[in-house]
Amino acid sequence: MRVLLLGANGYLGRFVADRLLADPAVQLTALGRGDDADVRFDLASGSPGALTRFLNAVHPGVVINCAGATRGGARDLTRHNTVAVATVCEALRRSGCGARLVQLGCAAEYGPSQPGSSTGEDAIPRPGGPYGVSKLAGTELVLGSGLDAVVLRVFSPAGPGTPAGSPLGRLAEALRRSIQSGDGELKLGGLAVQRDFVDVRDVARAVHAASLSAAQGIVNIGSGRAVRLRDAAAVLARVAGYGGALHELDGGPPGRPAIGHPRTESDAPPAAYPYPDGCGSWQQADVRTARDRLGWRPRINLEESLADIWMEAACRI
Repeated sequence: MRVLLLGANGYLGRFVADRLLADPAVQLTALGRGDDADVRFDLASGSPGALTRFLNAVHPGVVINCAGATRGGARDLTRHNTVAVATVCEALRRSGCGARLVQLGCAAEYGPSQPGSSTGEDAIPRPGGPYGVSKLAGTELVLGSGLDAVVLRVFSPAGPGTPAGSPLGRLAEALRRSIQSGDGELKLGGLAVQRDFVDVRDVARAVHAASLSAAQGIVNIGSGRAVRLRDAAAVLARVAGYGGALHELDGGPPGRPAIGHPRTESDAPPAAYPYPDGCGSWQQADVRTARDRLGWRPRINLEESLADIWMEAACRI
């Protein structure tokens, strides 16, 4: 099976590439902006015609799109998460390869959920910020393209390679700094939120399964369990062997600094604090569709994911 992987250099893309390369039945071609990609191509600025010519040359059976951006202004997010997807869909329509498209979406497309609820794929999306809006627009382009396509809505990925700017990445970095400086206490903010964390290696397994399946539409990829960030912080501290006290700064006025952020009088409150992902205080996935249509279940628990996050952070001490 010939597979074209877009965004192979990104956080999720690297693990998807590893998973596919482990399958002897897969012939993988990686397209991305980095030097280590098989083909260098920027989806945000490249033309559909150029991508069509490449598709006709490679003739993949499956195209997996892990490309995108999680940070930046509305213009950059739109370019990387919406315009880039339009380029992929148009190129596939023009091409004669008839490839199946596996698009990676994001739980931010749903926006806030009712505490205690599990969000199913039939929920009406109400993204709470520009990132979720840009990802939702990409999803709608895929669903309306007429292609053989599935969108995997990934909840909160965790595990090795977790970006330093993510909540768990900031937790690990704050712990590293406290251990390095010998601090006996660590003050953290933004710990009240509850998120559905899923290991990045389980996400890669889901992408692999989706590429082999006939599933179409939207499929949630998560653990099916919301975890309070303060509980994740306690597990991370235990894994790190941190013996100090964790002091939570939640409960004060909006504008308190986020996790691991030094408090100063000049700190300006972030615009969307304490939910910069636009998802409110709670998110939990209903993952029955993934089980039924992909034969997929998460295998790696959060403690193992956190241990791997800490292992990488500890190497910076």
